[in-house]
Amino acid sequence: MTTRIVLSSDHAAIDLRQAVAAHAEKAGFEVVDIGPTTPQSTHYPKHGQAAAQRVASGDCALGIILCGTGQGIMMAANKVKGIRCGVCSDTFSAAMIRQHNDANMLALGARVVGEGLALEIVDAFLGATFEGGRHGTRVDMIEAV
Repeated sequence: MTTRIVLSSDHAAIDLRQAVAAHAEKAGFEVVDIGPTTPQSTHYPKHGQAAAQRVASGDCALGIILCGTGQGIMMAANKVKGIRCGVCSDTFSAAMIRQHNDANMLALGARVVGEGLALEIVDAFLGATFEGGRHGTRVDMIEAV
């Protein structure tokens, strides 16, 4: 079964989001790209929330969201119950948020990382799996807050 992932961004990250979508599809993931598609200014909270709702509902297993820094859209996604989203600018952090925090969403900053690094970060995130054990206890603590 192919893992289904949702992608969304604001206007600042359309080009990088589309590159990530193509890269993920090439790697064998089923990508649900919920836009936007035009460069008109838009509000990142609605895009972060929409993607997070797809993950929280079970429609998609994972999500990747992008804005200028990744920070604002990550904050919006984390408001949705059951979402654990981290913004990453390096591959180590991207793997660790999956392995230790069972992150189900990744945020990227299109004005922070270039396309090459962004694709490496995506690979690290999508290629990692949750280790459970003591980390499961900690995730349970996060979810209880």
